[in-house]
Amino acid sequence: MPPQKKHWESMAKGLVLGALFTSFLLLLYSYAVHPLHAGLAATTPEAAAPCSPTPEEPKAVTPANGSAGECRPRRDVVFMKTHKTASSTLLNILFRFGQKHGLKFAFPNGRNDFDYPAFFSRSLVQDYRPGACFNIICNHMRFHYEEVRSLVPPNSTFITVLRDPARLFESSFHYFGPVVPLTWKLTGRDKLAEFLQDPDRYYDPNSYNAHYLRNLLFFDLGYDSGLDPGSPRVQEHILEVERRFHLVLLQEYFDESLVLLKDLLCWELEDVLYFKLNARRDSAVPRLSGELYRRATAWNMLDARLYRHFNASFWRKVEAFGRERMAREVAALRQANEHMRRICIDGGRAVDAAAIQDSAMQPWQPLGTKSILGYNLKKSIGQRHVQLCRRMLTPEIQYLMDLGVNLWVTKLWKLIRDFLRW
Repeated sequence: MPPQKKHWESMAKGLVLGALFTSFLLLLYSYAVHPLHAGLAATTPEAAAPCSPTPEEPKAVTPANGSAGECRPRRDVVFMKTHKTASSTLLNILFRFGQKHGLKFAFPNGRNDFDYPAFFSRSLVQDYRPGACFNIICNHMRFHYEEVRSLVPPNSTFITVLRDPARLFESSFHYFGPVVPLTWKLTGRDKLAEFLQDPDRYYDPNSYNAHYLRNLLFFDLGYDSGLDPGSPRVQEHILEVERRFHLVLLQEYFDESLVLLKDLLCWELEDVLYFKLNARRDSAVPRLSGELYRRATAWNMLDARLYRHFNASFWRKVEAFGRERMAREVAALRQANEHMRRICIDGGRAVDAAAIQDSAMQPWQPLGTKSILGYNLKKSIGQRHVQLCRRMLTPEIQYLMDLGVNLWVTKLWKLIRDFLRW
């Protein structure tokens, strides 16, 4: 048989096998994931059984405004984890703090998220029982305030993180594009630029996974991402976020955000040390600039209004904290991070997935490309730092497994992807 014919037969067999596995996966997904509805998910029947802290649990106290010795660390935290906002790095910080202090996490069951993009429901929590009380909730969800609030003590601290909407859109487009069918009709080398030339030509809000491509912050926070930007409901939602969240961090000012968070929670410097996790390798396609940046911002106008509001409030918090004090604490954080980098990371920097030697350090990759960077742990680390180094470098999926989370759906999906080399 001619080699060319064998090649085409091999490709045909691969396509048939891939189609069968994809069909199986979609069937599995339909059972494992709740359908996406425009309205809020129905609340759990046990609505009359809110979180009931045990007497032994420490009570939350008001943080001191920078005065040493006047506050105790807050241990009850809800982190509304938004997409593509350095949230995986913050997640690692919360995992480490909770593990260090033996705190109780509300984890998802079967997956690494709470059935996103469906609305959060307390029944999605692994081993949930009516009246159960948790210290930390931090995995991806579509926010449902009343359901989340019912799982944590009344004085819990609510935080989230935002990012410049044009940059977030750019990152989300590249990362999630392979699982958003409406982008498949884009044929140019720079699909993002092609999309932004005429978004309405390609975008259908009812298309599968379309939420990743417009006003993703608004969507994650539980609001209608298709609202008219001029609707009064937009400002109402923004003010509601302000009432519910004690601190809104900004990805572009991550170190300053962590200093404010450390002060709010009365944590130690070691508690907020970090390495950048889930960072994407620089794309060969130029970043958005000029007219394309303006188009991306206009396309995500709900997120733009949200971001502008909290950018302003963020800097008011910095002013109240003190500019000079902020500069000192940011410098101390960066110095401590650099110290840990020299201790922990082989080669001192993030590397491509192919160069990561330990599978336990291999981050989850988007479909079709291994663009997420990771780290190699140094072979020789002093006993004092070996545990902290490993925890700081462990990706989300592996850390969840270390914490005892049931990830059967995620594991099955990984097996299928590895088999098909996706």
